Amino acid sequence: MPLHMTKIAFMSESPETLRAWLESHEERGEARLTTRYLPKRVGEMAGGSLYWIHSHIIVGRSPILGFEPTPEGRHWIRLEPRLIAVEARPKRAHQGWRYLEEKDAPLDLGNGTAGAEAMPAALLGELARLGLV
Repeated sequence: MPLHMTKIAFMSESPETLRAWLESHEERGEARLTTRYLPKRVGEMAGGSLYWIHSHIIVGRSPILGFEPTPEGRHWIRLEPRLIAVEARPKRAHQGWRYLEEKDAPLDLGNGTAGAEAMPAALLGELARLGLV
């Protein structure tokens, strides 16, 4: 079972702007985030995803392609340039990234959930905040 990570969608106005940013990197084949430190459990992250937090709600995930050192001595988190919708789940804000075990990861939407992908992220977030999804 792969290990995942969570990260705040910093500077993203909405899940839609996050999706647009990720998709703007399709031509390159990957989106990159910079982190100061390489995760100690990087070997467990093969096949894992980065789960995005927006407004204290996990709103989606991007599969992790790998990690690569930058010329400045930091590390890139290499991601598939897509946002996969997941079941909205409350998540407290944090700095940097945190590990997320497979058993604790939200399920993808659209796998037999009728119409869930068409539901606006803001509505999903409000329903999650109320404990209804």
